[in-house]
Order: sequence, then structure tokens, then C-alpha cells
Amino acid sequence: MLMGEFHHSIDAKGRLIIPAKFRETLGGDFVLTRGMDGCLFGYPMAQWEKLQAQVETLPLTKKDARTFSRFLYSAATECELDKQGRVNIPKPLIEHAGLEKACVLVGVSDRIEVWSEARWNAFTASAEESFDDISENLTDFGL
Repeated sequence: MLMGEFHHSIDAKGRLIIPAKFRETLGGDFVLTRGMDGCLFGYPMAQWEKLQAQVETLPLTKKDARTFSRFLYSAATECELDKQGRVNIPKPLIEHAGLEKACVLVGVSDRIEVWSEARWNAFTASAEESFDDISENLTDFGL
């Protein structure tokens, strides 16, 4: 399981250190793609294959399904960690997430998320204000 929050810097070449706690679960190769809420999603290969199988079941005749598939796959890239535990993030993904210098990596169960520090801070401030209401709304799902 991937969990925790880690702060690292992305360098001028687009390299970002992946925390040691995430490396074992992610494995040597993993997939990084556009995520929701202005961040990046990183999946271990086994989780990516599960997600891919789910996306393949979406009806091609539905516009939202086509849009989602395009958005997810068009920027997806298979990543490999270098000897220092860094990943090289492609420019389109850097732009999507607004990554500049300070980044936050978050473990979210079966994936990691890569955020710009500014976006992460804005997200957490907003979520913190409404967390009680969000929690109450999710009781219908067995939480």
C-alpha cells in the first residue's frame, strides 16, 4: 500500500526523486500519467494493467469515455528509476501538474500522486475545511 506525504524538488532536467518508501511498491518500472485535480498519477504496472482493463470496458460510443481514455493514455509514459531513485518526468506532464521546483508526492493506496507544492497546499486547505462534510457524505459507501 502506498501512503504518506513527501516533499522533494524537481530539477531543471525534469528529474524527481521518488521516496524510498514508494520505490519498492512501484517497482523498477511504473506508469506516470495525467491525474485529476491538477496532479499526476503514478501506478505500479500491476495496478496500471487493472486500470487499463477497466478503461477498455468503457463504451466507445460515449463521448465522456472517449475523452477520458484520450486524456489518460495520451500523456501516459512508462517510467524507470535511475540509480539515485529519480524519475524523468516528460514536459507535457510537468506542464499539466504545474511542477516548478517544490513538489509533493503522496501515496494514495494503489497509486502515487505528484503535486506542485502550491497546488497541494491549496487542495489540502480546501479539503481540510470540508473534510467533516465529505466524510459524512461517504457514509453511504460504507465508510
